[in-house]
Amino acid sequence: MGERPSAFFFPACVCGCHRHRHRHRPVAPSQTSTYLQVSGPRIRRLGNWNIPSLSCPPPAISHRRLASPRSGGRARSLPHPGIPTPMAATFRLLILLVVVVVRPSVRAARDADADADADAVVSRIAFGSCANQSTPQPIWDAVLAFDPQVFVWLGDNVYGDNKRPFRVFGKERTVGPWKNVPRFYPSTEAELRRRYQLAKAKPGYASLRERAQVIGTWDDHDYGLNDAGKEFSGKVFTQRLLLDFLDEAEDSKRRKQAGVYTSYMFGPERKRVKVILLDTRYHRDPLLSDGTILGDPQWQWLERELHGPQSEITVIGSSIQVVSNLSATTGPLFYVESWARFPRERERLYRLIESSKRNGVIFISGDVHFGEIARFDCGAQYPLYDVTSSGLTQSVDNSVPTFFQPIMRLLAVLTPTTMRVLNPNCLYKSCTTGQPNFGAIEIDWNAVPPRIKLELRDVEGRSVHSVEFPISELRPSGALAMKKQEHAFQRHCTLETELPWLTQYRLALLFFGTIAVFIIAVVLLAITCLSSILMCSKKTKKE
Repeated sequence: MGERPSAFFFPACVCGCHRHRHRHRPVAPSQTSTYLQVSGPRIRRLGNWNIPSLSCPPPAISHRRLASPRSGGRARSLPHPGIPTPMAATFRLLILLVVVVVRPSVRAARDADADADADAVVSRIAFGSCANQSTPQPIWDAVLAFDPQVFVWLGDNVYGDNKRPFRVFGKERTVGPWKNVPRFYPSTEAELRRRYQLAKAKPGYASLRERAQVIGTWDDHDYGLNDAGKEFSGKVFTQRLLLDFLDEAEDSKRRKQAGVYTSYMFGPERKRVKVILLDTRYHRDPLLSDGTILGDPQWQWLERELHGPQSEITVIGSSIQVVSNLSATTGPLFYVESWARFPRERERLYRLIESSKRNGVIFISGDVHFGEIARFDCGAQYPLYDVTSSGLTQSVDNSVPTFFQPIMRLLAVLTPTTMRVLNPNCLYKSCTTGQPNFGAIEIDWNAVPPRIKLELRDVEGRSVHSVEFPISELRPSGALAMKKQEHAFQRHCTLETELPWLTQYRLALLFFGTIAVFIIAVVLLAITCLSSILMCSKKTKKE
């Protein structure tokens, strides 16, 4: 009779209305795994007490006859154990206290902090793109020295796809007329997650996350595949991984929508900065289709955002260039993605900005592995700037041997452009930078009138290009409106595709002309050598 039973039966639920309130005895680990039998919910273990689930339907208790090792294998009947009154009741009260009182208080405090952050005056914003997680990233030191309050990722935040070797011949031919496999192919979900973890663990970036609010969108390589659009099948899990990387809240709308577009409003009244981040991948039609970039749902959302509450500055982040059309002047040598390759979409964007009467719209972009500042004066009733920062690690100069870098800078000078801002502040004559760089927006709210500075900085933190002007210049005004004139060249208004043929294709003509001259020189040299050999052989025969 004084023998302890070797097994206990617990009710399926703990409820205050049960008549039996017996204290549960401790259960040894060996007995728990071998003899403990429970029908119903899982048991939560707290110290030596086994506490049943706190929320479940009324229990259905069955009394079984168990064979106990201590009773010599004889079956014995176990009484209803009831509820462990002192421990479980106290535990339940603590749980209720946390759920009812503490948790709402924490949420309220968190919301209050978020509101306080939203009302803080923002005067420094940094942004960048194209950061290979597998290479050193020394540029974060320069970003931290700028001390931004907000940092904006503009895509290629990691390089998540894979690249086969450049091959014209062989079993896997990735380029040329005999190409039989794509050069780029996507990573698995596990591999992409690992690459995001590598990027997040970079010391400089980790320090930035502690000091600034980090927001962002994606481009093709973190979307999952080079130059991919809506046809990419892995975009659902890549969206989830990007939002994890950005520390997006689990209940965020971005986790429930098709695409990663979003917006933020910073600062108090009269010092507000709105940041709109576009998704140029999830709904984009194929290149050369002149279809859509954003898709109907995102266009409707963008219209609401631009017609919504006003702000002094509105930064629109696009992973690809909006104003500049490099492909028009570098083709057929090479092409890059941009809004200009979807001319109807870009025109729709300009018209939407103009009709919204939105103040202070500035574009920021990435993707192209070099930095520049472009300006379009005929898109709205004030100049539209596009500051392109690319990349944080990936850049044109770093992709070629050192002795080729001066040639790349010369080609940048020779490339025709109608939108690039040229001024004496540029570090290089072309007013572009092929070195790693990041973008910076600095607002002086105390100036009269307030001023804004758009800048590109290198890995040392030096300014390589900048423009500065009063914010009042970015307000709809008939005086600032500029209209196209037929058959007349207008800087920052004439499109690259409207340039004279010889000017537009100057780079291609120079390239192919150089090759032609080289081939002719080689042929003439060969003919000269052959003639000399024949003459020598004739002289030898005569002798």
